[in-house]
Amino acid sequence: MPVATLGLHHVTGIATRPQANIEFWVRLLGQRLVKRTVNYDDPQTYHFYFGGPMGQPGTVATFFPWQGAGPAVRGAGESVAVAYRVSPGGLGAWRERLEQHGLANTTFERFGEEVVAFHDPDGVPLELTEADGGGPRLNWPDAPLPDALALQGLHAVTLTAPRPELTAHLLEDALGMRVVAEDISDAGRRLRLAPGPSAEGIVYPAGGFIDLVEVPSPQPGRLGAGSLHHVALRVPDAEIEEARAALLAAGLKPTVVKDRTYFRSVYFTEPGGAILEVATDGPGFLIDEPPDELGLAFKLPAWLESERDFLRGRLPVTASPEYADRWQR
Repeated sequence: MPVATLGLHHVTGIATRPQANIEFWVRLLGQRLVKRTVNYDDPQTYHFYFGGPMGQPGTVATFFPWQGAGPAVRGAGESVAVAYRVSPGGLGAWRERLEQHGLANTTFERFGEEVVAFHDPDGVPLELTEADGGGPRLNWPDAPLPDALALQGLHAVTLTAPRPELTAHLLEDALGMRVVAEDISDAGRRLRLAPGPSAEGIVYPAGGFIDLVEVPSPQPGRLGAGSLHHVALRVPDAEIEEARAALLAAGLKPTVVKDRTYFRSVYFTEPGGAILEVATDGPGFLIDEPPDELGLAFKLPAWLESERDFLRGRLPVTASPEYADRWQR
């Protein structure tokens, strides 16, 4: 039996300048920097987590700022767009905001939804669409955006797939997703997969789609600035081992369950070549910082604490705009 994923958990991209990455995602997009830590597999690189007020699963985008990284090369088997929900009626104001900040954007329709597309300064492809997430409004007390403009969680992630049926069958058979729509346009054929029914007690925002766009060439992309490194799907905390077993049964080679401090996860590569992850909700970002100090301190896992001074010396100084008043004092 498949493990029923609850939807999107987070996406992870590649940036270049650490502080510039923070400034854009906090000041312009209004996301909260909920954690400053390091890439556990490359500790001399930062790992930033941006999201809703408490970093709720389903709201989070994370980044590895690789200074000096060349531009990404788009290809098959990668994530090529991240769409966020905005509250109904908010797209017009968002277009004005993007234009005021000199960000080129385009508007089109997909699956009956109006979509505004643009890029962050590193080239990460972003989209906004109006949708009611079905839960309380997401924003935080010191946010630079009013509630009406605040991003309301991840809506969809687009993967390029040379053989979309294989990827779709894997997501259906192992993770309980289902194809709910198909679209054929000048941009190509697109399949939309939705998560299975949400389990009782799951905290909003649940859901989020995976879109598969068929591409004619299997030529893979190349990671660089603006790449989306991987996409994570939510699974219940108690089912991470079952999710790994389901991926093994589907003929994949998932990693062992990894402890990422704020969640536990398993990575795998789907048939089209994209790196995916399944991740738990818990224990969450409040495990080592109180709600009013999320993202304030530089956090390290226990096994890296002995390297704190060394890493501090190697990494550039960064800070969240949320705490600017504390610096001034």
